[in-house]
Order: sequence, then structure tokens, then C-alpha cells
Amino acid sequence: MVGPRSWVGGLFHRSSNKRHVKFIDYSLSPIQEQRLQRLQERLQVPFDETQLDHQEALKTLWHAAFPNIPLKGLISDQWKDMGWQGPNPSTDFRGCGFISLENLLFFARTYPESFHRLLFKQEGKRAAWEYPFAVAGINVSFMLIQMLDLSSVKPRCLPGINFIKLLGEDEGAFDELFCIAFEMMDAQWLAMHASYMEFNEVLQVTRTQLERELSLEDVNRIQDLPGYNLLLP
Repeated sequence: MVGPRSWVGGLFHRSSNKRHVKFIDYSLSPIQEQRLQRLQERLQVPFDETQLDHQEALKTLWHAAFPNIPLKGLISDQWKDMGWQGPNPSTDFRGCGFISLENLLFFARTYPESFHRLLFKQEGKRAAWEYPFAVAGINVSFMLIQMLDLSSVKPRCLPGINFIKLLGEDEGAFDELFCIAFEMMDAQWLAMHASYMEFNEVLQVTRTQLERELSLEDVNRIQDLPGYNLLLP
């Protein structure tokens, strides 16, 4: 089960507090600059339920999650089974935008076993009031954007600076990091024996762990992050 709508409503605000860090100036390579710009352009795209490609992306996500269950419509109580707060998923995108749907789609397509394991809460002793999968994913996307300082011209924190290096090696680094972060969050959820009222605390612990991993000196590729192992079968 998932908690009341007000639970999710406050997460974006609470998890968006900026940390005061000393700015470290640095230069971007041409490929890093190009890929960062493209990523930042993705961040500016709001979810628009009137756009056909956005509608199709939602349908694709449904079929990836429930391949044997026909979707009755873009507005349907069925969406609650995936962890949306109501019958219209578009209302849950207001805090982040289309990139959060792209992240979920990437997760479903690239790591289907992990995606379904988390969607259906198949491992561990679960809480009576579980986190809603889809909305949790939106919050993970939002947390990463804040943590990596992607709203700045270029990141000014060490995790963000090191992420740019990963982005230079793999343009899909943000989507890959989303999958790692989602796995980390679920692992922390189980380790903390959390329930829905503690989701923000779990997300903060996940952020701290990711910041620590992104600050390691020997991380040159997304696969070098210790958390990447959570995605392996």
C-alpha cells in the first residue's frame, strides 16, 4: 500500500535544500560540454499529457511493467498499481518533468529484472505501507538533479564534477545513475525497515551514499561505482 497524496507532495521541497560548498572552477572538454548541454536541455522539458510522444512513452512504460495486462486508458485506476498517486499519472510529473519518465523507461528497458523486482517488491521483508514505485522514481530523478547541481551552468560540487567525467565517457550516465540510485534507495529502505513516512529520510541516506561513491578517486566509468553491482543479476 502507499501513503496519502500529501506524503509525496512534500518530498520535492524537503529534498531540494542546497548545500553550501566552495566552488571549484574547472574546464569542460568539448564532448563533456556538449553532453552536459543536451542533458540540461532534457531537464527543461515538462511532461505534457497532450503531446503524442509523451502519451506513447507512458503507454510504453505500462507495457514494460505489465506486458500481459491491457491498459484501459491514460486516465485509469490501473496506474495506481504501478505506484502513481491517482488515476492520471501526469499530475505526478509536476515536480520533475519528462526526464523522470525517460529514466523509468530506461530502467525498464535496460535492467528489466531489477525494474520488476523493485516494482513488485520481490525481495526482503516489506513494510505494510510501501513506497509507491513510480512516484519514488520521480523523487529519485529530482534528488539526482539537485545532488549533481545540474541546474547550474556547470556543477560546482565534487560529486557533480566527477559526474561530468562519467558523462564524458557515457552519454547515458544520468539514466544509468538513476537505476543505481533506485536500487540503492530500495536497499536502504529494507536495511532501515522503513515505512512510507520515512521515505525522505531513506532518500537522504541514499543521496549521502551516492555522494560518497561519486567522490572516489578510482571512479572513471559508471560501472566503477560500487552501487552498480546492485544492478547485476
